[in-house]
Amino acid sequence: MSLGLSVLGLAVSIYLTYEHFTGSSTLACSGSGQVDCLRVTTSQWSKLLGVPVALLGLLFFVAMTALCLPRVWRRAPRSLDLVRIAATGVGLLMVFYLIWAEFFRIHAICLWCTGVHVITFVLFFVLVFGLLFTDPPELVDDESDVIDHDSAASRRSD
Repeated sequence: MSLGLSVLGLAVSIYLTYEHFTGSSTLACSGSGQVDCLRVTTSQWSKLLGVPVALLGLLFFVAMTALCLPRVWRRAPRSLDLVRIAATGVGLLMVFYLIWAEFFRIHAICLWCTGVHVITFVLFFVLVFGLLFTDPPELVDDESDVIDHDSAASRRSD
C-alpha cells in the first residue's frame, strides 16, 4: 500500500512540477473562487527559499517510492522504518505549512495540492500503523536462509 501511495504522490507531483515550470498554462483545475489552483501554484507561497514546493514534493515522492519498494522492505534493517516515518513526518510538516498558506495567506486552495496533502497524510499513517502492527522482518543471512530470531540473538550475546 505504501508503494502505491508513493507512486500516486509521485504522479501528481510530476504533474504539478511540470505545471510550475511551464507557467501553469495547462493546469486542469478551477480558476475562480475558493478553489483556484492557478492562484495557489503561482503565489509567493509556491516557493520555499526559492525552490518550488512542487519540486520539493517531487523529490519527496521519488525518495518515498524508492524507500517503499518491495525489495527494500524485504532487505532493509528495521531502522529504515524510522527513516520512512521521519521522512513522512517532515512531509506532513510541509503539508501543514502549505495548508496554512492556502487558507490564511492565499485564500484559495488547489485540488491537486490537496491530493498531495491527503496522500502524504495517509502514507504517514500507513507507515506508522504498519510499524506498530507488524512483526519485525526475518533476519536473512548471506546464503538467503532465514535465521531464527532467538538463535540469532543468542549468537550475538555470546
